[in-house]
Amino acid sequence: MTRTELAPTAAAQAAPVPRAGRAPRLAPWLLLATGLLIVSGLVALTIGPAGITPAEVLGSARHHLLTWLAEHGLGFLDPGTNPLSRIRDAIVWQGRAPRLFTAAAVGAGLALSGAVMQAITRNPLADPYLLGVSSGAALGAVAVLLLGFAVALPLAAFVGALLALGATLALAGIGGRLTPSRTILAGIAVAQGASALVSFAIVASAQGDSYREIINWLMGSVAGATWSSVAIAVGALVVIGTVLLARARTLDAFTFGDTAAASLGVHVSGTRWLLLTLTALLVGAMVAVSGSIGFIGLVVPHVVRLLLGARHSRLLPVAAVVGAVFLLWADTGARSFFAPSEVPVGILTAAIGAPVFAWLLMRNRNRS
Repeated sequence: MTRTELAPTAAAQAAPVPRAGRAPRLAPWLLLATGLLIVSGLVALTIGPAGITPAEVLGSARHHLLTWLAEHGLGFLDPGTNPLSRIRDAIVWQGRAPRLFTAAAVGAGLALSGAVMQAITRNPLADPYLLGVSSGAALGAVAVLLLGFAVALPLAAFVGALLALGATLALAGIGGRLTPSRTILAGIAVAQGASALVSFAIVASAQGDSYREIINWLMGSVAGATWSSVAIAVGALVVIGTVLLARARTLDAFTFGDTAAASLGVHVSGTRWLLLTLTALLVGAMVAVSGSIGFIGLVVPHVVRLLLGARHSRLLPVAAVVGAVFLLWADTGARSFFAPSEVPVGILTAAIGAPVFAWLLMRNRNRS
């Protein structure tokens, strides 16, 4: 039995399932995680050399909201004076806020994608990058950077992710039925091929400062986030995430294997194609605005399973919020730990995710 052909209950074995009658309730955990996300966002907006307080951020947010309502004929309260000066206001709402919202949306999207992939591949070590989507997006982004069309980077990354998914599914479907193990192996092959092309393109073509720009993007960063980035990430998360959340019971059926899922009325092949495509689209959108940020899709779902069990109606929403909190703080650390310099956030997520990944490997080995 290969690693990708785990027993049907392998994903559930990755974390203990609470005993009947003692399953944690979703609402308290979701409220707790959401409250943590809101507080984290407010605190993160104040961290930096400008010395801005939470009260000033809230006051400025109230001023902008009431001003916007007044401009659209809906104002019933006096907006008052903005407690932030023009420069400090720009620091918060044009610099830190787009970055914060982008990081939160990307973290949520990657964690949600990881939880879905681990269910449909029945592999507890799966994450969104296993299908070669990240490498495909990186290849598309590097291509436009080297050609000097950086403005088209999000679109190129998105197209690269879709092409990589298509190549993975086509390769997995050659000469046989699309199975989890064939899909993962095909994804690994596509990822390695795309990575090789990225390395060759950099070595053969990059000149001057383009090296630095490409390397930073490949390591993952939301330093260049704008409100357009927020629109892309949040839009993809809301639209695709809603569909994935609605498939929670189907993912429960996949956890116990194709035969069990079919016996429960699930069209196994078609549903797997649909979920894989949606997951790749979501990951492609996130990679397009943040570069390659690894380990969130692997680590966060397992942490949440340890707390809530393997039922996806609880796992998916809480994992999404925890992923948002995780990347929000990772990005805050990336811009703060070595200030005034900054490190790509992918380095921090890898530093945290690598030991957790090793722990999961040892844990699965002990179970087997």
